Amino acid sequence: MRLTTPMEKVQQLQGKLGHAAKTSKSRRFHALYDKVYREEVLWEAWRRVRANKGASDIDGETLADIEKMGEERFVAECQERLRKGKYRPQPVRRQYIPKKDGRMRPLGIPTVKDRVVQMAVKLILEPIFEADFQECSFGFRPKRSAKQALERIRKACNRKGNWVVDVDIQGYFDNINQEKLMKLVEMRVSDRRMLKLIRGWLKAGVMEEGTVRRSDLGTPQGGVISPLLANIYLNYFDMLWEKGMERKSEN
Repeated sequence: MRLTTPMEKVQQLQGKLGHAAKTSKSRRFHALYDKVYREEVLWEAWRRVRANKGASDIDGETLADIEKMGEERFVAECQERLRKGKYRPQPVRRQYIPKKDGRMRPLGIPTVKDRVVQMAVKLILEPIFEADFQECSFGFRPKRSAKQALERIRKACNRKGNWVVDVDIQGYFDNINQEKLMKLVEMRVSDRRMLKLIRGWLKAGVMEEGTVRRSDLGTPQGGVISPLLANIYLNYFDMLWEKGMERKSEN
């Protein structure tokens, strides 16, 4: 069967990466960066970012501006910058949205270009780390939802489960230890250019009221790549939790 669309080509690539990751749990991938700027990957990344819509950012460039300028030109520019190593992540724009309890949740809005490149990286990294994530994990994962998580809980209750643990990690996205996160990423990724790309987003900082603030903590909630990075960080906790529960059941 001949693959004709960027989506089909990307799905095939993801299938190969996922299979390789599942086959060897200790494998570290060293040739990933060149896949990020493949034409089909960038086109699929642009398609997804455009579908998600979203606000403008610190440079004021909108999705409509890019469509007016020409999508082909925009994708070609992204590809050229990545290939030549000239791509530089920009600070995210801080925006606040109200929570149900009346407090405000801070979001970081990346530039459109950063969103597209982050999406391209997510397309490459996600199938690799999906091979490691625990079955109990449902948040921000492909083909998984809150409804499925509730169904898992319902089945556990039917098996006479008699307790529930409710944990809320306050300001989780803003307090992730970046160095520990990178060490967890490096357990699967040895490609230096890919690691430099991720570090660039973590260190780019947040712009608020015209001032850029940088920190050694956090991955801005609102960035395309942030949910995947947050899951990589939280997966270690999931593994420790499951081991602890196994020991408890044995006793």
